[in-house]
Amino acid sequence: MPVATDHSAARRTREPGTPPRSLVALAAAALVTGTGFAVWLLPAGTGGRPAAGQAPHPRVGPPRLTTLPAADQAPGAPLSPRASVRPSGYVPFVDTGDGPLSNLTRTARQGGVRWFTLGHLTAGPDGCTAEWAGGRQRPGGPVAGRLGRLRAAGGDAGLAFGGPAGRELATACTDPGRLVAAYRRAVAAFGATYVDFEVRDPGDGETVLRRAGAIAALQREAAARGRPLTVSFTLPVSGTGLTPGDQTMLRSTREAGAEIAAVNLLAPLQAAAGGRSDLRAVAAAVRAAHPQVAGSLAEPTAWHRIALTPVLTGPQDLTATDARKLTAFTARNGLAWLSTRGAAPTPEVARLLAAVSP
Repeated sequence: MPVATDHSAARRTREPGTPPRSLVALAAAALVTGTGFAVWLLPAGTGGRPAAGQAPHPRVGPPRLTTLPAADQAPGAPLSPRASVRPSGYVPFVDTGDGPLSNLTRTARQGGVRWFTLGHLTAGPDGCTAEWAGGRQRPGGPVAGRLGRLRAAGGDAGLAFGGPAGRELATACTDPGRLVAAYRRAVAAFGATYVDFEVRDPGDGETVLRRAGAIAALQREAAARGRPLTVSFTLPVSGTGLTPGDQTMLRSTREAGAEIAAVNLLAPLQAAAGGRSDLRAVAAAVRAAHPQVAGSLAEPTAWHRIALTPVLTGPQDLTATDARKLTAFTARNGLAWLSTRGAAPTPEVARLLAAVSP
């Protein structure tokens, strides 16, 4: 015997806690509308060539936050989820002034790299404006414009202030308020959660404290927004470790309230017998610097606060065997990250370096 079904009663009966269908439809429509509005609000870039008479060192401009085009979708494993707020693993350095300008997203996908450092930002003619050193990178240019695409793919990039050319902002800008504003503009323009200070000369105590005060202010602002700002210092290292001046600078910066997440050691590669690179000298320099970094940062041990950056004069300086030794040394000692400067390593060596455990 067929059973009659009361469809109107079924529609009126819901499981406890289940919202009405009309409310569900309304919420879905609101979500679609809100998402579209948020995408519409994303800032556009400021491409184009410099105008006539523009200063030789172009000022920092905001990146273009665009969707990832098909041309950037190179083969390789996806990078998602997004990188954390601090570097880890292998962190290539991208020189925006000297080039060649890299396709960050393609490099990340092909090599499994999650983090890059972009540099160098130095003081412009007025002393209190951050500009790309080298003068060839226009605002909204190729590297900066790819940051949105890189982040959409799960990677990220930090900014490096200072470097071998030009003046670091704290040296040139003696007004503390303008110095904080200069750093703040650069960090905000690129949405950076990580900044590095490559200091070639620690300078006088006033410069050190001026920089430290600016860093502490930026970190307090970032913490209030829920986006911590990771800060590192890149310093040269030798067989005796860090210079006394650099150790004093680190200690004074910490005591002034700035939080230093890592000290990145620039270690030149020396030629050994047979033309091979002497990685033993690099390891010895890192070991010499370890107690100095620990003391400067008031830490009982500081291996996790040390990053290592061998400086290459040419791609041949680092072989595949060397790369395996470097990654093993980095993982065994629990270093913060591994990088390279100077000449770019060969693609094979870069892939091996990228295999270091984050």
